[in-house]
Amino acid sequence: MSVLNPASPSTVLPDAASALRPSACPGLLRIVAARDGGICRIKLPGGELSAAQAEAIANASAQHAAGAIELTNRANLQLRGVRAGHEAALVAALLDAGLGPSAASGSAGMGGAAPTDSAADDHDGDRNAHALKASAADDVRNVMISPTAGRDPSALFDTRPLCTALLALLQSEARFAALSPKFALLLDGGERLARVDHPHDVWLAAAQDSGGDVRFIFGLAGCPSVDASASANTHIGGNSTSPSPSSGKAEGSSEKPHADATGALASVLPSQVPALVRALLHTFLDLAAADATRMRHLLDTHSADAILQHAQTYVDFPLTRDATLADWRRSTTADASLRLGAHTQRVADTWHAGGQPPLGRIDAATLHGLAALAQQHGDGTLRITPWQSVLLPDIRTPAVPAVLAALNALGLACDSADAMTRLIACAGSTGCAKSLADTKADALALAKRLPAGVDVHLSGCPRSCAAAHCAPYTLLAAAPGIYDLFRRDQGPGFGQCVARQLTVEQAADTLARLVRSDT
Repeated sequence: MSVLNPASPSTVLPDAASALRPSACPGLLRIVAARDGGICRIKLPGGELSAAQAEAIANASAQHAAGAIELTNRANLQLRGVRAGHEAALVAALLDAGLGPSAASGSAGMGGAAPTDSAADDHDGDRNAHALKASAADDVRNVMISPTAGRDPSALFDTRPLCTALLALLQSEARFAALSPKFALLLDGGERLARVDHPHDVWLAAAQDSGGDVRFIFGLAGCPSVDASASANTHIGGNSTSPSPSSGKAEGSSEKPHADATGALASVLPSQVPALVRALLHTFLDLAAADATRMRHLLDTHSADAILQHAQTYVDFPLTRDATLADWRRSTTADASLRLGAHTQRVADTWHAGGQPPLGRIDAATLHGLAALAQQHGDGTLRITPWQSVLLPDIRTPAVPAVLAALNALGLACDSADAMTRLIACAGSTGCAKSLADTKADALALAKRLPAGVDVHLSGCPRSCAAAHCAPYTLLAAAPGIYDLFRRDQGPGFGQCVARQLTVEQAADTLARLVRSDT
């Protein structure tokens, strides 16, 4: 195991909580106000949720919020409509269910014995400091892995233990509390069901070297490269391999490139991944300006080679750019359709089954139903996916039909032919003051006329909260019920504007014409 060299005392913050980067991002311990009430975001390690935790979230949502539970594009959950005056009780219930950061106590300083009068001020100060540090520890829990990690037959490496190690690392060093709540890591094990089109501040992807051993290739401010033909160099050192079969379109091959991304820089052994990540995080905090929150901001002022050179001071293995990785591509074609329906796992006679709730929202009753289903037919856990869907692992073959029927009965789409699996929409004007249109209602109307095979993102404003990637088509609200239509290209933002001031009906007709002209 590689030695973790200590950070320079001169660069370590004595108390990270005193210099937290400001953020309006909701968290479990930071409930942010919205038009429809407070928002509480629950970060799930690797997207995993036990049935008992799902029950606790459903109960808390019904008791302390409006009952709307959103699945996010980072494989987390968030509760909307948190009622005024219920914040502390909601947070306490979620922490009691084990849904908070490891640094937090069971009540994050909100429970326990009452202090004596003489110690009340000190106790309040300790509680506030503890809550602040717990909130910071919650913020940094941003590691994405495949929802089928450890079960995908195509995977090169089971990333679950590494994910656990990275989450522990992020919460163990006080200095990392200064990272933005948006600062995120991607750990790709080579699964077919993988979200590889979301840009991350640091990404790591498993690959086999010429001897068949697994190493992790890494880059900054971007995504693992995916070859459109699925036949590019997929091994370290330029060796090629046949692609895995895919039953759907490849994800990432046509995604908008990020000009500030580094591409593949170098590779490390799996045992060196935590030390590498630690070095890169300290390097970011050492070099980034006070207003720089993401790795792409650091790359505006420092070259990738300079960043690697600085990170080298923290590790005892070489960190230099590997020129042979310049044309590296991910070995396996990602297939997002595997999140829907039932598919075999690595272990014989076991399946995972998944479904997509309409526009990434469920209610408390649906979550109760999913928890019961996981207990009855699965391993007692749920996986929230970065496509805002739900996956149940470890289902035995005889139970598969019953699970799919139950998912459909709960209102989840299990077939990619269903239009609801190809639409995403932000909270819209009913939940967000910045939105110019009721995107949720408009998306439901569009679903009835959506052309087959077309993926559309409805955004109420240019912030694009619902999508971390550039969708093939984006409808950007211009007024209530009125949208400008964008088609993804190699340019910035949503792509090329192809029509303006469209109603939902006109947008559906225009999309149909565009699809016909493309084919």
